[in-house]
Amino acid sequence: MDVVTISPARFIGCDVGKNEIVVFDSLTSTVASLANAPVALAGFAAALDSDVLVICEATGGYEAMLLEALAAAGRPAHRADARKVKSFIRSFGTLGKNDAIDARALARYGEERHRQLLRWQPADKDRIALAGLVLIRQDMVKDRTAWSNRCRAPGARGEIIAPILATLDTQITAVETAIEALLNACQPLRNAVATVRTVKGFGPATAPALIALMPELGTLDRRKIAALAGLAPHPNQSGARDGYRKVRGGRAEIKRLLFIPAMTAARHDPNLKAFYDRLIANGKKPILALLAVMRKMIIIANARLRDANAQQVS
Repeated sequence: MDVVTISPARFIGCDVGKNEIVVFDSLTSTVASLANAPVALAGFAAALDSDVLVICEATGGYEAMLLEALAAAGRPAHRADARKVKSFIRSFGTLGKNDAIDARALARYGEERHRQLLRWQPADKDRIALAGLVLIRQDMVKDRTAWSNRCRAPGARGEIIAPILATLDTQITAVETAIEALLNACQPLRNAVATVRTVKGFGPATAPALIALMPELGTLDRRKIAALAGLAPHPNQSGARDGYRKVRGGRAEIKRLLFIPAMTAARHDPNLKAFYDRLIANGKKPILALLAVMRKMIIIANARLRDANAQQVS
């Protein structure tokens, strides 16, 4: 994703639904609708001039066809964080909500903040495939944990649950084999995973997941990558009170992914263990010290991947 500093002349807000997209055009101040279908979206994108910025929200994947059509036509777009847009709308005291209001608000959001908004870029097909496999594996692991816990509960019917666990084990192994095959067939992803695994704590499961779920890794500075991971500390101060800084926002799945690797690194990596122990000795709560380790790990992985990418280019 890139930040563009040139001011567009036209802002298009798109409220995306499963079957229909409501569109607001800042140039004409008109509201229209079009089908959320490839042919209609291709025609819509082709009709736009290049001096435009299209803004939509992430809506569970229903925005994917719109973004792909815009990318194919070479039209810049931004996929907005729904939470930020909601706060933006509330800041004007707007109480009503419908598709037209949301589309208009998206256009205005883009018009006021376009210099800070990242332009959407399509991910490569191999990375998309890797992300799909990683998410499937994560869901299966959650299911296996849930069934395993149920199997140990009083009165559990082990004879019923055991085949379910066996099936999940088999399917998880199959997905892991597919992930390994994909990495072996794609050298850039394989190299990226190998680089991330040089950070103590990132293993054969977590490194591919991190590469798949955070494609920005290696392209942003340390502060932005920490914020994107939801690990940037925010001030918690008012008057004379100066409380613990809090981490918030970012991608919750990345924080969940980093938790166990951080526990491993805090025990077995000499530098990160010393860092963790020093925070504890200074009075930090264990969970805050662990969050600091998570933040340091993602920053280290980001720096190593950035350096590795720079070496490949040179």
